[in-house]
Amino acid sequence: MAITNYIPAHLTSVEWLDHIFSSKTAMSGGVVRRKSRDVERIVGRDLFREELRRRGYRAIENGPYFVIFCNRLPMRMFE
Repeated sequence: MAITNYIPAHLTSVEWLDHIFSSKTAMSGGVVRRKSRDVERIVGRDLFREELRRRGYRAIENGPYFVIFCNRLPMRMFE
């Protein structure tokens, strides 16, 4: 049986964002990822971008995912 990211109808966009950023990984300054289609469907890119700025976090979109860096550390791109 496949596990899906089910979002209950009563969960608001703000609650969804709070859920992401209150995870153990995010709270410890780690990296989390979410499908871009979920971000667009549940909160929209503008609100997502606004929340990242408010928290001082950054994200990269790669393929179908947003990779969210839940810290303010410098980033360097390796290619």
